[in-house]
Amino acid sequence: MTLKDKLAAQKIYLFLAALFITSLVVSNLIFQKFFYWYPFDIEIFGTKLFEISVGVLPYPITFLITDLISEIYGKKRANQVVIAGIFASLFSLLIILVANHAPATSWSYVDDAMFTTVFGNSAIAVFASMITYLFAQFVDIQIYHFWKRVTNGKKLWLRNNFSTWFSQFVDTFTILLLLCSFGIIPWENFKGLLISGFLFKVIIALLDTPFLYLGVFIFKKRFHLRTNEEIELI
Repeated sequence: MTLKDKLAAQKIYLFLAALFITSLVVSNLIFQKFFYWYPFDIEIFGTKLFEISVGVLPYPITFLITDLISEIYGKKRANQVVIAGIFASLFSLLIILVANHAPATSWSYVDDAMFTTVFGNSAIAVFASMITYLFAQFVDIQIYHFWKRVTNGKKLWLRNNFSTWFSQFVDTFTILLLLCSFGIIPWENFKGLLISGFLFKVIIALLDTPFLYLGVFIFKKRFHLRTNEEIELI
């Protein structure tokens, strides 16, 4: 690979990392709003199916990106993005804590009470999310590369979906467990939200598989990569 190609690959990697970190931080900030995605009018354990937090909307993007980075740039680069995401979450948590303690002026459109209601629980959410995210993302990367070794770089759909399904269940279960323990979500909603959240993420994982294939195809064609070949960045 030429120096020009390596510089281009480096630039794309930075953009993917930026998209990953943005999706992660935003999901932590908007999680308190819940919506009802209603393809079916079904209730599970007192909770409507697909009654889920808007925080899950950008979150699956992070798993798609880590799978793409794992496939093209390798396990080491995928782990580096995960660590960068943790740092970004910690930094956003610090900003929220400082902003929450800064007194609002009398004419401020958002007063202290409103800000605390919207962002006050974000500190707990970010902390809980970091724990689950760290574990789930590393699980995803480990399983992805396990299946990549077993299949010799073939059957991309298998490692993409198997790694995401398992890691997303771990993530959904753990984050709901922590949020219920902190009193942010009532315990009676735990089972319904667990099933709804996990099924939604399974569907998203299936839907994003063609996009992963497209991304891998574009990378392999652009950088002339062979099966199972990875890009080594500068």
